[in-house]
Amino acid sequence: MWQAACLNRSVACFLFSKMLLSPLLFIHDHEVISQVSDKGLVIVFTGDGKGKTTAALGLALRAAGHKMYVSIVQFVKSNVPTGEVQAIERLVPEVEIVTLGRGFVSCWGDRTPLEEHHSAAAEALALARQRILSGSWDVVILDEINTAVALGLIDVLDVISLIEAKPAKLHLLLTGRSAHPDVIAAADLVTEMRNIKHPYDSGVSARKGIDF
Repeated sequence: MWQAACLNRSVACFLFSKMLLSPLLFIHDHEVISQVSDKGLVIVFTGDGKGKTTAALGLALRAAGHKMYVSIVQFVKSNVPTGEVQAIERLVPEVEIVTLGRGFVSCWGDRTPLEEHHSAAAEALALARQRILSGSWDVVILDEINTAVALGLIDVLDVISLIEAKPAKLHLLLTGRSAHPDVIAAADLVTEMRNIKHPYDSGVSARKGIDF
């Protein structure tokens, strides 16, 4: 009996390893169905919890490991020497990051005229379209673009236009809280980060290597 149990376990482990390692993952109605597709995805990371940009950077790292080219265009955020900017300098030319925001909008002591925030968002939007249509990138990440829409810096119709213009094989990732319902509807994958507990609530300031 134990021999049969060991044999069944061995067969199960073998089949599971084939599922992980082979593009031919399972059989349905006696036909082999391939789960490896070259279709580019539209991905949204949103929600009020920490981790949206962090998850996007992890995706960029994974893609670079497969020798894919990744362009990251940052909306809203200002051009300061964050850990991700300094790390990505080591990944050029596979990964680039371009930060075009002016920082916090109408909060946290923001003294930048609203017109400048609008202008910066328009510049980021134009660059995003160029990167998407260039054919030079496998993944384009539009960091905080959802936030830019929520703040009224860009129109959601312009974002939908970017999604619709996306080449078939390009992966497009949009981050930022308060993702517009139309963006969510257009996406293939949507993850919402939910804030359960945050150090800020206890008066702990942003930590190097964790928050920036």
